[in-house]
Amino acid sequence: MYILGVIITVGFFLLLYFLIFQAMPAENQRLLDVTIGALIGSFTTVVGYFYGSSKGSADKTDIIAKENGNGK
Repeated sequence: MYILGVIITVGFFLLLYFLIFQAMPAENQRLLDVTIGALIGSFTTVVGYFYGSSKGSADKTDIIAKENGNGK
């Protein structure tokens, strides 16, 4: 899970770098647009999980599991 998050994040910033500093052929524009859209969606999901409500929910579940395991 963490490795995939790192791959998506690095891919997002690499693509952003290439968009800013490299010229793209016009015939590749449609493919590039689709790729950018997919990568932005994946990046948003990664950020939402690690910093959004899903992270808090996972932490809460871990705390409850530890408390129940300790007999509290």
